[in-house]
Amino acid sequence: MHRAGTGGCGEPGGWSSMWTRRAVYPVLLLATVATAVAGLHYRLDPGLTTSAFQFAVIAYLVILERLIPYDRDWHPGRREWGWYGIYFLVTAAGSVTAQLLVEALVGVVSPARPALPLAVETPLALLVGSLASYLVHRWSHTNPWLWRLHGVHHVPQKVNVANNGVNHVLDVLLAQGGVQVSLSLLGFSQESVFAIGLFVITQGYFTHANIDVRIGWLNHLLASPEQHRLHHSTDLAEAGHYGSDLAVWDRIFGSYTWRPGRRPSAVGLKDPASFPGTEAVLASHLQAW
Repeated sequence: MHRAGTGGCGEPGGWSSMWTRRAVYPVLLLATVATAVAGLHYRLDPGLTTSAFQFAVIAYLVILERLIPYDRDWHPGRREWGWYGIYFLVTAAGSVTAQLLVEALVGVVSPARPALPLAVETPLALLVGSLASYLVHRWSHTNPWLWRLHGVHHVPQKVNVANNGVNHVLDVLLAQGGVQVSLSLLGFSQESVFAIGLFVITQGYFTHANIDVRIGWLNHLLASPEQHRLHHSTDLAEAGHYGSDLAVWDRIFGSYTWRPGRRPSAVGLKDPASFPGTEAVLASHLQAW
């Protein structure tokens, strides 16, 4: 059952809580743009900049989960923090491997000089990358073997920032590697891939955060926590929303189920016994075979 967080004035509708809810997403988007601009202008190392930005986003949202939680019962316990930490390292290993493969490919196929101005190229790269991500994600829910990998992410019966990293390492490698390789093969520059990578990090953790925010009409363009909770629903009729950055592909391909006020009654697996528990990290990785 949903238990809304308590506002800053001691009530869910407290003025400080209200303004916090309104400011959360704009601040995050501004920070994303500022980091991308600074990284490109000062020619900062893309890998280090991306890693630092990722940890900053996680810290920001973890604090907000305590200030404006969507559901207090979804806060991770002490043991869960330990399990999630292990999975985070596993996910990081998959991400680094994918990144190394992509960087090797980018150096070969990406143009030395972008064919389009960066301001034009970056939105196009976002659309292409988002579509690739959507298709891979949706396929991971329909292909039996890919589901054995991706289903590990759906085991937790709560949705929060910490368990965003609960993934099978091969799922990470296929999902991230596939998207970035497609961008590289289409000739998008390293600069545009770096910029949209920051946005993908922002959206990935924001949509998974246990925070009580609503983004209103932007739900028709961008993915949000409201939509992503439905994606984790045990009711498969409402568990669409395969887009984790943009919502437009869910609109186009008929997997958009959100409407104002719609909330999942429970999240997790429809059949919890079909996967090992989150605490069984090794078994979760071996069960796919």
